[in-house]
Amino acid sequence: MVSRGTDTFCGTDGRPATHLPVFDGSLPIMTEQPMVIEDSYTGHVSPGSAPQRRTVPGATITKMSVGPMNNNVYLVVCSTTGKSVLIDAANEADRVNQLIGEHAPSLELIVTTHQHGDHWLALEDVAAATRVNTAAHPLDADALPIRPDRLLEDGDTVTVGDVTLDVIHLAGHTPGSVALALTEAGGGRTHLFTGDSLFPGGVGKTADAGKFASLLTDVETKLFDRYGDDTVVYPGHGDDTTLGTERPHLGEWRERGW
Repeated sequence: MVSRGTDTFCGTDGRPATHLPVFDGSLPIMTEQPMVIEDSYTGHVSPGSAPQRRTVPGATITKMSVGPMNNNVYLVVCSTTGKSVLIDAANEADRVNQLIGEHAPSLELIVTTHQHGDHWLALEDVAAATRVNTAAHPLDADALPIRPDRLLEDGDTVTVGDVTLDVIHLAGHTPGSVALALTEAGGGRTHLFTGDSLFPGGVGKTADAGKFASLLTDVETKLFDRYGDDTVVYPGHGDDTTLGTERPHLGEWRERGW
């Protein structure tokens, strides 16, 4: 047998062997391989692919896809202090914990963008493993598997080290959806983590016309009216986009009603 705790190979009598056992058809126990992160950032990741890391002034942004719904997990790390925030512990807790353990040992907060289960399936396990606080908007908090330690309101900020992210409430996809805005040090471009509220090609799914109108109005007034065309949008699923790419289509979205 093989002892997982000590990696000691034992003979059939249970005593430590002095040589490796003869292969008996069983698979050997493999040690966990270090997680490789690609630094050539494209924003296109898929389940099982290597995470990608983008370096911006003052911070790094790592994007990893998890689970059958191609959910995006984001890790924002302050370049000066190493302190970090995780956005959406969506799925595959083992991979998320490995990402944190190897690349963000000074994690300070886990933010959940909204209440839908595909965005928090790993939340309980990751929070238990890291022992850090969690955060979400109060209107979505009761649907989460663990009660948030911090409730986020529109206009709040999340600070990790020297990095500050602005909290933006976007009602419609769910009552308490939030986006986080990171503006580069020195007033550079902004990076928006939008959950399921904004994607390439439109806003997130809504249950009725009233919720669609609410979401689109919030997205227009709180995102498009506030930030420039070079602002990068990091959605909860799939590829990135920019506000400049999507801005010409706002009227089309409102006219079609989705």
